[in-house]
Amino acid sequence: MLAFAGNSVIGRLALRDGALDATSFTVLRLLAGAVVLTALVGLRSSGRGGRAFAWIRQGGWMPALALFIYAITFSFAYRNLTAATGALLLFGAVQVSMILIGLRRGERLRPVAVAGFLLAVAGLIALLLPGLAAPPVVPAALMLISGTAWGVYSILGRGVADPLVATAANFLRAFPLSVLILMVVLVAPADFSGDTRFLRISDLNWNSFATVYAILSGGLTSGLGYAIWYAALPGLKSAQAASVQLSVPVITALAGVVLLGEAISLRLLICSVVILGGIGLIISDR
Repeated sequence: MLAFAGNSVIGRLALRDGALDATSFTVLRLLAGAVVLTALVGLRSSGRGGRAFAWIRQGGWMPALALFIYAITFSFAYRNLTAATGALLLFGAVQVSMILIGLRRGERLRPVAVAGFLLAVAGLIALLLPGLAAPPVVPAALMLISGTAWGVYSILGRGVADPLVATAANFLRAFPLSVLILMVVLVAPADFSGDTRFLRISDLNWNSFATVYAILSGGLTSGLGYAIWYAALPGLKSAQAASVQLSVPVITALAGVVLLGEAISLRLLICSVVILGGIGLIISDR
């Protein structure tokens, strides 16, 4: 969850005020994740023998596509959303998608888990919605798509034999998709207007600090964080895996106090306790 929150904060730091364009952020993020994970798999494989890149056959194109959709829509959405609002929309969509998939597969929530889920959601709404202006429609929709894609990616990752290898293989497959989008950006017509247009070549913007943020997001909070997440998933039901992610907006909001200059309040502290208490009830239903 710290890794997921780190992605929201780092993404906002890199993308706000156009410090780094969304397409470049996605390419750098996926590339850094692929490089770091491939290096780790290679180091581990060197002590085991066998063919060096045989592990690439693991993972799959479906989870890689879900990972890419999550990453690209995340990047474009965070150009115009605050860290806390983006995290709320992202993991709200994760909640809905993972729980619905779990129910479709026959999972059921007992009353204590339902109560915990409602408590956590109520705390999340109390923390982030009152007093906030409605987010822009297009960025909000993109973040909802991103959260849905992440929920699908999480479900597809349950039960993988080797989380580190599967995550590395998925990043390697997702990276070329981001390069393809970059190529589209470079040749896009120059007469699009509004926030929904593709970036033109003149809009590709690289800032040294923002580039470092993108690399940290890919190699650390994405690559290693997702491998840890894949390893944790087999021990959680879909509803539990979805609900524990409600802590991410809280962590993001707290990090925003330090890194983004957001003010801390008593409401933030109280709602954090409510959300984490709800998550505790859900996890205890096992």
